[in-house]
Amino acid sequence: MVSNRRELYLSIAAVFSAMFFIQTAIDGGSRHALGQGVPSSISVFQGGKNGQDYQYLPVAQDPASQNSTRNIALATPPSSLTQIFKQVENSVVQITSRVSNSNMQIIINGNPLGAQSTRLGSGFVYDKQGHIITNNHVIDGANTADVTFVDGNTYRAKVIGKDPSSDIAVLQITDNFSPESLVPLAIVNSSSLQVGQPVIAIGNPFGLSDTMTTGIVSQVGRLLPNPDTGFSIPSGIQTDAPINPGNSGGPLLDMQGQVIGINTAINSATGQFSGIGFAVPSDVLIKEVSTIIQTGTYNHPWLGISGRAITPDVAQSAGLPRNYKGIIVGSAQAGSPAEKAGVQGVTQNDFSNTQKLGDIIIGIDGHSLRSIDDLINYVDVHKSVGDNVGLTVNRHGQIMNLNMILGTRPTLSQNATQEQSILP
Repeated sequence: MVSNRRELYLSIAAVFSAMFFIQTAIDGGSRHALGQGVPSSISVFQGGKNGQDYQYLPVAQDPASQNSTRNIALATPPSSLTQIFKQVENSVVQITSRVSNSNMQIIINGNPLGAQSTRLGSGFVYDKQGHIITNNHVIDGANTADVTFVDGNTYRAKVIGKDPSSDIAVLQITDNFSPESLVPLAIVNSSSLQVGQPVIAIGNPFGLSDTMTTGIVSQVGRLLPNPDTGFSIPSGIQTDAPINPGNSGGPLLDMQGQVIGINTAINSATGQFSGIGFAVPSDVLIKEVSTIIQTGTYNHPWLGISGRAITPDVAQSAGLPRNYKGIIVGSAQAGSPAEKAGVQGVTQNDFSNTQKLGDIIIGIDGHSLRSIDDLINYVDVHKSVGDNVGLTVNRHGQIMNLNMILGTRPTLSQNATQEQSILP
């Protein structure tokens, strides 16, 4: 059972099947049919900030430049929510995917009984070539999906690429369609978002198509840990705009109808919206989507360390100011860029049963670090595989600079433990 101290992050992708079941990943991924309510796929994100446990609710890039905004000309800036909805409604779609499930309780001729569950989520048009952006957890396990537009037309689409670490997937319509009928949404930079800025979410909660809700940016820079990959989605946008199962993959918009994020998770103890939702920031889309379209995947940069923020008590015991800011390195994974650069973790004295601090990371590329969040956000958002980075560390009172070349992030199965993959 999940500890009562943990908060539930329920999947925003509503799962519809003939049996009407809810799947949930509990303590490591085992799934159980709950048999109540509207079916939703629920998966757990563990890790989180400052020792908290997160549970994840399964709720673009211009090819010419990874740092540019997709320049799609807008008409006169909308002045009302009604105008914004009319502007974008033909660009937001409902996505239906079917996944085969094996019932290990029923064996026929030595084979488990096969069944299919249907997931319902949202997505939006990326370009006139028929590319659709959604969440990976909406289509995970499926090779194709049905894409339904507001006019009721449904087209078959294939999954052409995905990045499970960022919970992003790209589909492409394979049926005959008219490129002129596709209206791509403008995707703009999310790095300048401010707390209190009004936002709009559009999607298909509980299968109710073309639903608009509104709210504000509650906070930025949130980490969304992902137990399926062992890594966190950086710079998540927290919002109080109501999002529910079925909203996953739909756009989070600013007041000009431009994409600033993709709705992906909620924080709830009931499986329904309770005032805290999360979106993958559009900066991640701008950086990744064109690469996913071209290669089918996206490689994240990797340091290969585990660690945690230094606490006031630990700082004082190390002879540092009580409010000293930095990240205690727990370990550097064997063969990782951090290990090759000489990063030192905590060591254990078996005779005295005590631990000795290793490096405390206090900066990267000249930027000071206050927490693990700062390090993850910087590496994943601003760096790529093969880039050089410089870590500033405090090693037993001596300030040192360690340079390294970022590697390619391994899959969780390649890591010794999930703890080792908490940091980039």
